[in-house]
Amino acid sequence: MAESIPIFFMGKKYTVPEGSTILSAIEFAGYKLIRGCGCRGGFCGACATVYRTPDDHQIKVGLACQTQVVENMTLTILPGYPANKALYNLENIKEPVTALWQSYPEIFRCLGCSACTKICPQDIAVMDYIASAQRGDLEKVAELSFDCIMCGLCASRCLAQMVPYNVAIMARRLYAKSNLIKPDYVMRRIEEVEQGRFRNEIDELIGKNTEELRTIYANREIEEI
Repeated sequence: MAESIPIFFMGKKYTVPEGSTILSAIEFAGYKLIRGCGCRGGFCGACATVYRTPDDHQIKVGLACQTQVVENMTLTILPGYPANKALYNLENIKEPVTALWQSYPEIFRCLGCSACTKICPQDIAVMDYIASAQRGDLEKVAELSFDCIMCGLCASRCLAQMVPYNVAIMARRLYAKSNLIKPDYVMRRIEEVEQGRFRNEIDELIGKNTEELRTIYANREIEEI
């Protein structure tokens, strides 16, 4: 049996097993998590946490699914990080790089401090892809930011008040629209879906219960590559 330690969650004291992740400790304390726990042991980006430990005056951030509790730590899980997001229609964009710069001019305020890169739980080179965005290199932005889970921790540390992951997702969309070839078989399948070819199959799935869906998924035919 693990020893118990005190922590403070949302201003209230709880006793939880030492060595637990923040996520499992909160559940142990009696909270039923219905959001902010999509991964249950991987990375989904939905459990950004702000915390402070007794031995350090600094406020820290991390993901609750991978950060361990410390005795007498105080913490709060963020339901979502405040982040401005540009609105755009990909179909109407003629100049991808110009559109990115106009949508997120704050990228040119980047100080090159690397705080965003240091805080990233995926070890993504956030500062480097922002630099690529400044140069208009959408391919490099897409490559460097591919594993981003949009947890918001980079934005929490940005001294220039940027939201790097929103810049990255727009760059990836623009790059895909402008540079990636659309396979013929994918386009044919999209057309079939839009024409309603699979309507009966979809309606049938909607009518099934959870166990029936699990059985169908487990016995599905997997296409060989």
